[in-house]
This record gives sequence, C-alpha cells and structure tokens, in this order.
Amino acid sequence: MTKFLKRVALTSLSVLLLVTLSLGLSTAWWTPPSSAALPAGNAITDSKALLRYSLPIDNQAVRQLQASLEDIATQLRANRRWSAISGDLSKASLIVSDRTSQLLESVPEERKPQAKALIDDLKASITDVRTAVDAKDKEKIWLGRANLLNLVSQLEDCMVKGFPFEVPDEYSNLPQLKGRATVEMKTNKGSITLVVDGYSAPVTAGNFVDLVQRGFYNGLEFIRAEDSYVLQTGDPPGPDQGFIDPATGKYRAIPLEVLVKGDQVPTYGITLEDAGRYRDQPVLPFSAYGAVAMARPEGAPNGGSSQFFFFLFEPELTPAGRNLLDGRYAVFGYLTEGKEVLDQLKAGDKIESAKVIQGAENLVQPQVALTSVFP
Repeated sequence: MTKFLKRVALTSLSVLLLVTLSLGLSTAWWTPPSSAALPAGNAITDSKALLRYSLPIDNQAVRQLQASLEDIATQLRANRRWSAISGDLSKASLIVSDRTSQLLESVPEERKPQAKALIDDLKASITDVRTAVDAKDKEKIWLGRANLLNLVSQLEDCMVKGFPFEVPDEYSNLPQLKGRATVEMKTNKGSITLVVDGYSAPVTAGNFVDLVQRGFYNGLEFIRAEDSYVLQTGDPPGPDQGFIDPATGKYRAIPLEVLVKGDQVPTYGITLEDAGRYRDQPVLPFSAYGAVAMARPEGAPNGGSSQFFFFLFEPELTPAGRNLLDGRYAVFGYLTEGKEVLDQLKAGDKIESAKVIQGAENLVQPQVALTSVFP
C-alpha cells in the first residue's frame, strides 16, 4: 500500500509540475492528446549514449558494437549476469576482429590510420575487461566499459563526413556551430562539463558557444531551481532578459530548432505539437539528466536568446520518452561530467566562468555562415 500511495503522490506531483512550472519569461504547459503515448522500446537515459547515437553517421557495425558495450551496464545492474556480460564482450570482439573493413568503410581516407589505431585499442581493452569479468570485479568492469565506449565515440567521430545540411538563409545572421564543442563551467559549487551538439542544433548551439566565448555567462546567477525538474540561468543584469548584440544594438532572438529522427534538417520556428508531429521523437530528447536546452517565452518559439536550463531528470516524475518538453524546447547538448555538482546547484548560485575547451574551431560567425566550412 505504501508503494502504491507513493506512486500516486509522484504521479500527482508530476501533473502539478507539468501544469504549473514555467521556463524563460512565462510558460504554460501543454497536455498532449491521449494518443501521444510512450514510444516503443526503452528510452535512452545516458547522455553520452545519446550523443553517440545523434552523430550523423551510417555504419551498422559500429552501432552494433556500441549497443553490445552499452548493454554491459544493464547486465551489471541486473544482479551481475556474468554470462550475459561475457556474451556482450564476445559480440564486441567479433565485430572489431572480423568486421574491421565494415568499420573502416565509413571513415574518410585521411582518418583511417587513426581509426585503425582505435580499433587496435578496442581489441586490447576488450581483453582487459574480459579478465575483469572472469574475476567478477565489478568496479574494473565499469571502468573498462567506460574506456571502451570512449574509444567507440572517437571511432564514430572519425566517421563524420562534413556537416550534414545547410541552415536556412534567414538565420545566416546568427552564429552557427558546424560540429560539436565541449564547454567547462566553473561554479561556486564545483565544475561541470557539457557537450554542445551543433550537428542537431547548429543555430542554438552556435549562439550558446558564441556567448561562452564572449564571457557572457561569467558571473551570472542561476535564477530558478525546481527540484527534480529544471535549473535555469542566462538572465543578464539589468532590464534586458537576453543578449543584446553590440553589433546591432538589438536583442538576439534564436529560433526554436528541433531535429526529428529521420529528418534531414531541423524544424524551425514551430513546436512539434503545432506542426502536428507530437508523436515524433527529437534526435536530442529530454531523457537524460542534465539535458541542456534553450528557454523562451511561451507563445514565442523564436524568442529565445541567452537563457537556458538544465533538465534535472527524475524517472518517477518525468518518465523518459513521456515528458512534455520534447519538441517544445530545443535541447542542444548534455551534461557529461559533474552530475554531483549539478545536484547541488540552487537559485542564487553562480557560474564563475565558462570556457570552450574543445571544438571552438567549429563556431562559424555570421559573416561566413552562408559558406559551408566542410567539403
């Protein structure tokens, strides 16, 4: 009975949060039709896995390799199913040993030496993890799995062949991120790291990275914190509620930008609900703790600017794949390091500094945004 009452309470709280919480300048939540159900399959809730799957690549072998290694976590949590973990490693070993040519066929010629070295590292690391499985050393398995997936991520990065689409000309006056960037934020509670994905949200991510480069976020407070839901910042001092571009003297407005699975380019300026696509799933969903998204005024899809929020994912309150934010707000990256710090941050805490530590070269400023920087 206790568990039942807790479930009822959590469900009620979830409904209350979804109806009353606000983001940006003012927001009223949308309730989907009853036909907007949980998509088939289990939603991915790991930020690094979401970033791997969102890369614009098409290589079945590497996706199977990734899936087999990610499954190790499921087996470790399920009472340490050692035989299943061994099976996952055997699948991974078979792919890197017998399907090397398939892995390399997606890699441009100039990156093949790097890719071959990564495959060799994968082979050696799989052997190390197998030794840890034989010893039933859970900690070493976790560490080994993380290392293997890091190598897979690097291999997948090698497969990306240029930027996959052109942003509409009407947004050429805005910075664009033609790739990815890693941002480190130092707060008064500690440091966090996020990866910003321009492959899926080039305008939103480009605006954010440009503001980081300008030092815009340095010293800003977190202005709103809702336990198990959102943490928001980016409101500058004074009356302005966004970034005023010194080049124009005007508020820099950023369009709502959502790339849907299966689409070649993002949908701009309209929520998926208003576009009649409430069943469609974004490439970057609100299904991982620390999803980073652009805040905006309600009723103004193109009204975002500098304010953004972290989604503080709580499975019992906002089930992965069934929250009401997907398609209404633009996710443009994920927290990858510092969950314990993000857990502690509250309204009134500060971003002491933010800097791009990787991928700054992918930022394309407006004067050259119309010209693709990739072949």
